Amino acid sequence: MRFPNNETVDRVRKQYPRGTRVELITMTDPYSTLRPGDQGTVDFVDDTATIFVFWDKGSTLGVVYGEDAIKSLI
Repeated sequence: MRFPNNETVDRVRKQYPRGTRVELITMTDPYSTLRPGDQGTVDFVDDTATIFVFWDKGSTLGVVYGEDAIKSLI
C-alpha cells in the first residue's frame, strides 16, 4: 500500500474535521461488524489519511484512505 502525500492528508483533514458526522459506504475489513449505512463522528485524521471515527455502534475503527469509503452527513 502506498501512503498518500502531505497534500492529500491535508485535503482529507479539511474535508473531515473533528466532529463531522459520517456514514459508511464500504469497508474492506472482513472482521469488522460495521456495515454500509452505519454512522459515526470523526475524531481525527492521522498522517496516513486514515479517518478515525467514533461509530455509533461503539467501534472506533479507522476508515483507511484508498480502501474504505465514507460520506459526510453535514
